[in-house]
Amino acid sequence: MAGATAVEISASIESGIRTTALAPGALLPPVRALAAELAVSPATVSRAYQELRQRGLIVTAGRHGTRVRPRPPVAARRSALGPPPAPGLRDLSRGEPDARLLPPLGPHLGALADSVDRPISYSAAGVLPDLAEAARARLTADGVPAGELTLTGGALDGIERLLGAHLRPGDAVAVEDPGWANLLDLVAALGLRAVGVPVDDDGPLAAGVEAALDAGARALIVTSRAQNPTGAAVSADRAAQLRALLADRPDLLLIEDDHAAELARVPLQTLAGATRSWAFLRSVSKPFGPDLRLAVLVGDETTVARVAGRARVGAGWVSTVLQRLVLSLWRDPAASELVDRAADSYERRRVALVAALAGLGLRAHAHSGINVWVPVDDETSALTALRDAGWAVAPGALYRIAAPPGLRITVSELDEGEIPALAEAVARAVRPAAAPGFTV
Repeated sequence: MAGATAVEISASIESGIRTTALAPGALLPPVRALAAELAVSPATVSRAYQELRQRGLIVTAGRHGTRVRPRPPVAARRSALGPPPAPGLRDLSRGEPDARLLPPLGPHLGALADSVDRPISYSAAGVLPDLAEAARARLTADGVPAGELTLTGGALDGIERLLGAHLRPGDAVAVEDPGWANLLDLVAALGLRAVGVPVDDDGPLAAGVEAALDAGARALIVTSRAQNPTGAAVSADRAAQLRALLADRPDLLLIEDDHAAELARVPLQTLAGATRSWAFLRSVSKPFGPDLRLAVLVGDETTVARVAGRARVGAGWVSTVLQRLVLSLWRDPAASELVDRAADSYERRRVALVAALAGLGLRAHAHSGINVWVPVDDETSALTALRDAGWAVAPGALYRIAAPPGLRITVSELDEGEIPALAEAVARAVRPAAAPGFTV
């Protein structure tokens, strides 16, 4: 670290992060210590740290000091999650769908090539009417009001556009805790302040949401089903509680993320319309493939208009070639059958792993989706023990704000025959006294 001004010091630290001289999680010197080392005032170092915090590169956690974020939003020479698992390790850390169960794109791309007779022009670009009609029908069938509609480049892109359209740096956002690591990173990168809301199997706790809103949160982000990392799904009772609570918060921006979509094996309990400003997002990535960067966004007229308008002066639109491909997949009975098969497979593997862990005295959480959350006392020792036993799983620290420690295990890469061995390895790695839940 070097520099005589706040700008120079922050640039030096950013360079260290980018080149991995400062690793994710690395502890930075206290303000006064670095000021003495660089012969500058503590106020200068404090300003440098503040600028890096606002950009989501570092985080200050009280007595734990100031550290590089686990996944800082700056391109590095290696993954911020660290090196890939060593050869021979079974990697259950990635949180991706099972590639073996994704619908093949080749036949659809071939048919698309034959059907597109001429390139589209700038003036004709936008949401294809046929795709909008199909999307509205799918959402309406799940009880989501789907009047105003636009498209984004995936769920996280949609969330970023929504937050940018309604909030300003420094504003507070209520997020699930534990919650989606990418979302926590995004909130930090936007200069927003994440306020954690405890979660149980039925979704965000109403008391936690109320506390976050009382603390000044201007937006609330809820995962409808297959919550990452815990597998929580909003139940009918929880949805009713949240709707009653949100009825008194008309100025709150409510964002729902239904990323699992067709893969979910629990009914959707939507909160759409509970506030004046709301948006519901449904991505195609989990059911049909991560490379299909498209999400349908519906919401109130003003919110959708802001997102669509901002896109017009930036990215412009989601490729109509991609839209046609997604529409072709939606219309293909064989693709729908493969998605149903995948959903059934995830359900079997997830339920079997939870049951195997329960049989060994460990409680895990996985109400829906492709992930299992296992509470632990010590993430580091559990991760190390599992790695020594040949298994790589994700550390809970990536997903937590104030929630107790845990491990995330993705079942999509797990064969059913491996489940007993994995459960035994987890039981040996996790202390029996681990906390039984993941709420705080």
